[in-house]
Amino acid sequence: MNAVSEAPRIWVTTILFASTALAALILVPLYGFLVGYHWYQWLAFAVYGALCGLSITAGYHRLWSHRTYEAHWSLRLLFALFGAAALQNSVLVWSSGHRRHHRHVDDNDHDPYSARRGFWFSHIGWMLREYPSGQENFDNAKDLQRDKIVMWQHNHYIPITLAMNLGLTFLLGWATGDIIGMLLLAGVLRIVVNHHTTFFINSLAHIWGRRPYTDENTARDNDLLAFFTFGEGYHNYHHIFQTDYRNGIRWYHWDPTKWLIRTASWLGLARNLKTVPDMRIQRAMLTMQFKRAEQKLQQSSHKDSWRQLLEKEAQQFSEALGEWKELQSRRYENARERLLARWESAAIRTRVKELEYSLKMQRKRLQIMMEQFHLCPATA
Repeated sequence: MNAVSEAPRIWVTTILFASTALAALILVPLYGFLVGYHWYQWLAFAVYGALCGLSITAGYHRLWSHRTYEAHWSLRLLFALFGAAALQNSVLVWSSGHRRHHRHVDDNDHDPYSARRGFWFSHIGWMLREYPSGQENFDNAKDLQRDKIVMWQHNHYIPITLAMNLGLTFLLGWATGDIIGMLLLAGVLRIVVNHHTTFFINSLAHIWGRRPYTDENTARDNDLLAFFTFGEGYHNYHHIFQTDYRNGIRWYHWDPTKWLIRTASWLGLARNLKTVPDMRIQRAMLTMQFKRAEQKLQQSSHKDSWRQLLEKEAQQFSEALGEWKELQSRRYENARERLLARWESAAIRTRVKELEYSLKMQRKRLQIMMEQFHLCPATA
């Protein structure tokens, strides 16, 4: 046996995951067959599950782990309560581990749930044994330790969790006349679904999907996972632009977490929503397209003629980036010194927009080029 398999078993989480999974697979359908469930129990399952899921995505993840926005104390308290109900540990433990994941992504020795150690490990196995990579260390979470709500939840995690899971579902069941049915649906089944939809981002989102922004890590964009995880499935984008409060950056991207945060900002419950400049996004996408175009060019029988065109595009790309960096530097300098008049600042912003549009057009030309590569038969 190797060192990994010899890591001591964590019996609390092992029993928790095993018992809830067995209850969801056996007791939930059995009770449904013998007694049946009412529509309001399914409604409680859906609403309670959404509150827990969004408390993880908008609270644990985008608010506390990455500081992509600031939230009113009332919203933070809501996230702390329903995040505890999701049974994924305290904000402090969850966020500290997630920050280590981003810093050491795919490093088997330091990433707590490295996808390079296999699907099972990154999905759930990392929580079942005391692996060195998963040891708690809050040196990267000093800011969270200054958050009174975070520390209140961390210090009273077990009673809060019991109250939010057993207490609340018991009260709902008592109020509707079926305690067992409510405990099974809004309690057990909801916990299992919340668990594994979150876990799929650690595992499946590092295995299955697209990599339009970077191939320097295993994270993927996956629309199907985004649908079931309140927008967390755009994981390739998130791993290169983790300070953006959005994961799905297009209007048509399914990202309820982004919509919740934006709505909260309109209501005065959130502020300082951080986004990544479009030019940086275009640069990342074009860099990947150039890399893939170069790979396809090696298989083309007309590589010499195509290479000239590709080099021309690369030169244009480099010049646009150079000008963009210069404009950004001038804009920041002007903001500090307040030396330019409004019309000059507007002129800089206009030129930046023109450069962003230029890169979008370049992406389309590269896409056409790569399609043409397929039409040109490769030499034998």
